[in-house]
Amino acid sequence: MTTQVIRPAGASHETLYVALACLLIVLAASLVVAMHGEKQTSTTLQTYQIDARRDLTAGEQGIHADLRVTLEEIQLLSAEAPHLPTPEALADDGFAPFARDASSISRGNHQWQLVGDSAYVGLSEQVQTAGSFILRARDQGDVWLNRQPDARSPAAFDDASLIAAGWQQVVSQFDAGVTRQHSH
Repeated sequence: MTTQVIRPAGASHETLYVALACLLIVLAASLVVAMHGEKQTSTTLQTYQIDARRDLTAGEQGIHADLRVTLEEIQLLSAEAPHLPTPEALADDGFAPFARDASSISRGNHQWQLVGDSAYVGLSEQVQTAGSFILRARDQGDVWLNRQPDARSPAAFDDASLIAAGWQQVVSQFDAGVTRQHSH
């Protein structure tokens, strides 16, 4: 009877090959991610602008959203008539934030008026909850905010007049930073 000694296969070569394969996979994945990664573009706001998502209180965000939705309805209604609908007509039709309901009262109890035939001014009775708003309803329409307790309806509604009177334009930025914002 002959005894034969069989040595175990060395795992060092197999381990080396597996480690090299893993390293190659990680390098290839890193290269693909680097080539297809999204470039992060950052837009800066003008000094007279504030961001609708980051710079408004909860009440102001609600009013801003209501104004943007109602703006579409106002533009449809004004296409049928020569003049913009009055705040009272909008309230009677139930359009927020013009309608007098619990939501409008809790968001600052704004007193809305149509000034000229181009802008709605909502002066806030509770500026700590939500500032005063202007909705310029002509063309594309835009929203302006003033958090001063003594805010008044301006004499003119062009950008320069609003800025001089302390109003800030509310703008919406659509960037990845909105969902990945960190508090500083």
